[in-house]
Amino acid sequence: MSVLNITSESDFKEKLSQSGKPVLVDFWASWCGPCKMVAPELEAVGSEYEGKAVVVKVNVDEQQQLASEYNVMGIPTLLLFKDGVEVNRIVGYRPRKDLMDAIDKVI
Repeated sequence: MSVLNITSESDFKEKLSQSGKPVLVDFWASWCGPCKMVAPELEAVGSEYEGKAVVVKVNVDEQQQLASEYNVMGIPTLLLFKDGVEVNRIVGYRPRKDLMDAIDKVI
């Protein structure tokens, strides 16, 4: 599976500590139109970077605490983490090339 769904805060923390790999986190909701546009782009990025980066999705309706903790004000919000630290924040729809460029900068 190229994109993982986060189901708990502990699951999220575990994914952030993925052996030095960059982690791209998509904060989304099922009712969000732009989120639906980002989903196939994320799938493509997840497949392309399998083994090199981790791509996860966080449903803000189910994980409100995480959304609040990371100051997610609008969705989709994509956070890129390196060594557990946020290094990039992308708000709104972006094509896969933009997402891949962001990951390439931290690999």
